Amino acid sequence: MNKPIPFLDLSQIPLNLKNALKEKFSHMLEKGVFSGGEEVVLLESKLKEYLNVPFVIACSNGSDALEVAIRALGIGSGDEVLVPALTWVSTAEAVIMSGAKPIFVDTDHNGLIDLEKLDSMYTQRTKAIISVHLYGKMVDMEKLVSWSSQKNIRIIEDAAQAFGAFQNGISAGNWGDIGCFSFYPTKNLGALGEAGVLVTKNENFHDRSTQITNHGQIKRDEHLRIGRNAKIDSIQAGFLNVKMDYFESWQQKRKLLASMYLDSLKNIDGLKLPDDILEPNHNAHLFVIQTSNRNELKSFLETKGIGTAVHYPTIIPKMLPYLDGKEYPNAEKLSKCILSLPLNPWMKEEDILSISYEIKRFYL
Repeated sequence: MNKPIPFLDLSQIPLNLKNALKEKFSHMLEKGVFSGGEEVVLLESKLKEYLNVPFVIACSNGSDALEVAIRALGIGSGDEVLVPALTWVSTAEAVIMSGAKPIFVDTDHNGLIDLEKLDSMYTQRTKAIISVHLYGKMVDMEKLVSWSSQKNIRIIEDAAQAFGAFQNGISAGNWGDIGCFSFYPTKNLGALGEAGVLVTKNENFHDRSTQITNHGQIKRDEHLRIGRNAKIDSIQAGFLNVKMDYFESWQQKRKLLASMYLDSLKNIDGLKLPDDILEPNHNAHLFVIQTSNRNELKSFLETKGIGTAVHYPTIIPKMLPYLDGKEYPNAEKLSKCILSLPLNPWMKEEDILSISYEIKRFYL
């Protein structure tokens, strides 16, 4: 190969975007408003319009958003929350930090929480379920909403990886009681540091979340509840306002590159490609293949200068702080065979062809 292809190199963002971000920073430096202010108001307004949701609370990051959501729903000590076994650790971490107990559920073949197993996991202590739209692919939310309404439990959508995904015209995060997004720099819409957001259709949940993110205040020095400092950094809000203008074109590029992968890698024995990645209910955040030769393929691609990643090599209930002594056969199988290939809007089409060529050489 002529040059290495990293899994993700954020320094590759185009010059016009770099200049726009520098201009935004300079503007904010002159204004001197670094907490709250017009950039936060503008970001929340833009997100309301894009997501078609009435209430948006910008916050410090996606992990904090989950914890705030759990607390805003009144879930705590003695309560149980259903959580998929395969996800980033924040999903379970937020439950424990809120005083509740995560109850892990095995996944389906896509790594999404297995809705067919929910009845067997439900108890009288179950107060909520966190549906993780893993890799950008949405859980079947119509089915989940129907199930949860019968059980009278809350839905928190962990949409950290799913900004830009829509199911039946409804955005990820807008199906359940509260949706949580991350704008970590590697996400489809990423800040230049930590940032996140909560969305809801419920005014009471909005008010509680807003208070919790700002020390429990209803206004300056009037504290209605126990809260924390989980406000968004105004500079990150400003950067996100700039990047929102590029988002749709980036999504189109992601889908184009994903379609090239699908076409180039089809019909390879022993290689499973992601389902529905070109559909609206998937935002093409990650292009995750499945192969029993994961480690060998990863090492082979490294020798060719191609970076890959594993999301995630260990399921949460097998991690030391979360051990529960139970088995999760689907999730554990996936953790041993999943491999994420490079996919981002700054890649060139020839990069996809080069990566696909080397993968075919490995198999054929």
